[in-house]
Amino acid sequence: MAKNKTTQTEVGVYDFINSYVDNEQKKIDSLEFIELMSEWSGFEPKMWGPTIIGFGSYHYKYASGHEGDAPILGFSPRKAQFSLYVYSKTDKSDALLKDFGKFKMGKACIYIKKLVDIDISILEQLCKESIAYLNEHHECGACRK
Repeated sequence: MAKNKTTQTEVGVYDFINSYVDNEQKKIDSLEFIELMSEWSGFEPKMWGPTIIGFGSYHYKYASGHEGDAPILGFSPRKAQFSLYVYSKTDKSDALLKDFGKFKMGKACIYIKKLVDIDISILEQLCKESIAYLNEHHECGACRK
């Protein structure tokens, strides 16, 4: 069985932002994401793999037997755009995306260019819906602070 690449690390979140993010607006947006996701999740930010900032954790196990841990909420300030790990495939989440703003949908994440391109109140609802979904369907770290 392959080892998961995205595991929690000891790298400092702010050290990562200061060394990796070279765009001033992206730094500002990253700090805002940290503040918002910390508040909504109740968890402090931690680095997951080399570039993902995550909040809390949950354990997943697929029918194939593959299992591991992942952040409950997260984002990555990638060079071209932000990757947001805040989405669970629910009817409510799909409905919320209609008024979310400018974004592209990936298989497991939402891509945005800037924080001002999206509606923060809808982001909050998406995050809370994702937390609720993960608590219901997985062994979730929302109980393990």
